[in-house]
Amino acid sequence: MKKIIIYFLSAILILVVCGYGLLQISKSRTFQFFGSIVNRVDTEEKVIALTFDDGPETHTNEILDVLQEKQIKATFYVIGERLQENLEIGQRITDEGHELGNHSYTHQRFLFKPLSFIDSEIQNTNQLIREAGYEGAITFRPPYGKKLLGLPWYLNKHNIETIMVDVEPDTYGTTSDFFVEYTIANTKAGSIILLHPFCETCSEQRKAVPLIIDALKEKGYTFVTVSELLSRR
Repeated sequence: MKKIIIYFLSAILILVVCGYGLLQISKSRTFQFFGSIVNRVDTEEKVIALTFDDGPETHTNEILDVLQEKQIKATFYVIGERLQENLEIGQRITDEGHELGNHSYTHQRFLFKPLSFIDSEIQNTNQLIREAGYEGAITFRPPYGKKLLGLPWYLNKHNIETIMVDVEPDTYGTTSDFFVEYTIANTKAGSIILLHPFCETCSEQRKAVPLIIDALKEKGYTFVTVSELLSRR
């Protein structure tokens, strides 16, 4: 009986350790089981990519106005069902020279999902991105950064790169001052910066966007799209 209890507890411990390991892998910014994953580009050039997730929504136009005023280009990782509802905003994004990336159709976590679900989420959104007028290579950013076997396998099979980030200020703070200070302190050549400024409660992030741009420009950084940054590899 004692041996049975030891074996049982050992099995539970192994399952816990394996589960924790898979959890860490699922949200890693630098590792996945298949294909290419990029959270920054190793370059000596002071080029960086500013990216925005979860649009397009009404407040996307405010960000586009800022980018137009500051004369920089950015990459928008869009949710397919929101792009479908706001296709004219997606068209404005492409018309003004920005890049559209795929952030899934329904913004669900891609953990233990069947390949049919993965295919539908990615291809439906890709189709809408094309309808918005974007003609370049479409990269993918997993919702919540979550991915395990199925998603990386699918992306690798279809030659789609997984794009993560190395600067994400809203993970650690909530005020515009913090967003600016954190981004300045952690950005380096080749960084990919992520903000979520589109929701109704994201006014502090919207306030931070022009301040971040000005501060990084003063430090000599040039803003490029994700595809342009990837070409520096």
